Formats: sequence, C-alpha cells, structure tokens
Amino acid sequence: MKESGSPYALQGADGLIQQDDLPEGWHLPTRFPGERSDDASTQIDALLGYDNAAPPTPVADERDDSAPNETADGRWRYIEHTSTGTRVFLRLQRQMFAVPEEVRITGVVYLPWGPGAPITSRLLRELPTAQIEAAINKRLFVMKREHTITGGKITLPSGRKIAERDLLKPLGGTAKQVPDFYQRVALQHGRLVQQGDKNPSATMAQINGVALTTAQGWVAKTRTRGLLPPGRRGRAG
Repeated sequence: MKESGSPYALQGADGLIQQDDLPEGWHLPTRFPGERSDDASTQIDALLGYDNAAPPTPVADERDDSAPNETADGRWRYIEHTSTGTRVFLRLQRQMFAVPEEVRITGVVYLPWGPGAPITSRLLRELPTAQIEAAINKRLFVMKREHTITGGKITLPSGRKIAERDLLKPLGGTAKQVPDFYQRVALQHGRLVQQGDKNPSATMAQINGVALTTAQGWVAKTRTRGLLPPGRRGRAG
C-alpha cells in the first residue's frame, strides 16, 4: 500500500522485509532506488537471467523438494550500510515447498560505496544474510521450533519447560529423548543463527562437548523432523 498521495512504491509494503529484520548498522530505505513507482523485481530477474535459468544439476544428497523453490517469484529488496555507504540488493524468495515454509536469500547484488571501489572477500563475508533470513522467518512464520513462551520459559513437547536464557547451555541427555531432544537442538541452532554464527553446528559441538560429526547428525535429524528448514548447498552448519 502506497503512502497517501505518494507516487512511489514502498519496499516494505508487502511485509516481506522490515527495518526490524536488519542487524544494527543496516537501513531499509522506504522507497525503491530511483524512487520508482513500481517494484522492479521482475525486470531485475529478466536482466540477470533468473526468469529462464536452467534447473540446477541434481546432487546425490540434495533434497528433492528444494529445487522448485530456487527462482520462482523472488522479490529484490535494497538495503544500505549506514556507516560505509555499502548498497546491497537481496533477492528474497518464499520457499513454499520447504518444511516448514520459509524465506531464503537467493541472490545478492553488492555495490560498494562508490563506482570503482574494491570489493574484498572480508566485506562479502560480513554481509549479515543469515541474520536477516532468521529475523524474517521468525517474524513471518514463527517457525514451530520457536517459541511457546510463558514467563520467559519455553514449553517443550513433553510439557517440560526450559528458560530462554539457557538455550546455549549444553543440551544434556541423549537423542533417545524424542521429541524434546531434537526440539532443543533446533532451538539452540536457531539461536546461534539468529546471533550471526556462520557455522552453528561447529559451535554446538563445542557447547555440548561432542564431535562435529555428532552435532551435524543431530542437526540433520532435526531437519528431517521439520524443526529446522532444509540445509543449503555450500553453507556450513
């Protein structure tokens, strides 16, 4: 919905992304670049070839239900880094076939503060894509791992309650404690992602004093139970 009497399209009008979804230091301009009267996402997709891209080559261990989500009906949104002037377009894609449904960032256009300014690998690594995804999904879908809270406590499927402040403490117990165990794995993993951890499985291994492969196994089984979204190729954790 446009502002009364305004000829400009508004980036947050559809609720897909809001200022509160961005980490400190990042800004969501109200208007699209160029103060457009429309959303240029379709034109950007066409320019980049997203509208007729070939389907991804199957990978042996890739989830079959991930392919239909990759390019359909994505929305490009523009954010700015307030201190450096960095400008970033993010392609936000609803993953309607994921369990549970979620939004992923399926494209990034990175523009330094000025034409000709260099792009470094460090700057690219610092783009807070995981934090933005986590914030959007928490707001839009309240993923079923997050939260049933009463008085600062989370109610697990068994009815047992744990304090929200204890999410990053060792889980204790064993994987036989289904469904509580995997619910706690999902909550711990989700909290780490929300904090910007780039390899939450490795951090979970450290927290719980287990091998990385053990933590990765927990996360994989938690995904199959629908308590975490499907993993993404090329992303750790």
